[in-house]
Amino acid sequence: MLQETLLNLLLRNYLHYSLYDQAEKLRSKAPRFEAHSNQQFCRYLFYLGKIQTIQLEYTDAKESLLQAARKAPIASLGFRVQCNKWAIIVRLLLGEIPERSIFTQKEMEKPLRPYFELTSAVRIGDLELFGNVQEKFSKTFAKDRTHNLIVRLRHNVIRTALRNISVSYWRISLQDVAQKLRLDSVADAESIVAKAIRDGAIEATIDHKNGLMVSKETGDIYSTNEPQTAFNSRIAFCLNMHNEAVRALRYPPNTHKEKENEEKRREKKQQEEELAKYMAEEDDDF
Repeated sequence: MLQETLLNLLLRNYLHYSLYDQAEKLRSKAPRFEAHSNQQFCRYLFYLGKIQTIQLEYTDAKESLLQAARKAPIASLGFRVQCNKWAIIVRLLLGEIPERSIFTQKEMEKPLRPYFELTSAVRIGDLELFGNVQEKFSKTFAKDRTHNLIVRLRHNVIRTALRNISVSYWRISLQDVAQKLRLDSVADAESIVAKAIRDGAIEATIDHKNGLMVSKETGDIYSTNEPQTAFNSRIAFCLNMHNEAVRALRYPPNTHKEKENEEKRREKKQQEEELAKYMAEEDDDF
């Protein structure tokens, strides 16, 4: 218990001063031990999720943060709110949209309001709305120490806007793309579109001669491997949850296979000798 508490205090101190590299070095070199306190284990998962988020390990960070929020006691509202705030940012960075039920919970609706508006801006790919939300809740994001992560979301907003444009228009000029994305020049729009095509965010080509972005015809999604990938990720999540539940079980000690200690064996042997002696005396009397 003391080791768990001390490790969490050291990690918290490092994260308070934004010393994420030192925190990761301490965590990686700290001795591994079984969790004896659920509260300390939840804190450890939360700190681990923050470290992984800063180090761009978004998938692992998402699992750590969601597990911390799930295992946290119901009474610890503030802790669960912080876990959900970071988990929402991580899921947005992964290109996922959090479920609306997270924001509509009675006790979390007010503290998660800024992140709900941020999620709405990312979902529709509106850069102007995204900038307005950043400015409107800048103090809240700075207090939560998530403002640096939100800056990373600008690229996701642009990719979402480009995806919407590619679906809506079969052919569109790069100048119109720059206007819709509110970019400064056509050259910026061309470079962003080229990067999105290279990353696989959109299926299109660039007509440099005429300055156009030409979208490819949308095919049947079930002819690709995307449904299989999504199904495999859900199966992996369920199996992981099952394994965690099994590990969390507490079994009683296996007493029937436990070896007897020296004292018990000596007492048992003494009782057997006394019984044999008594039986021999009974036979003589008979």
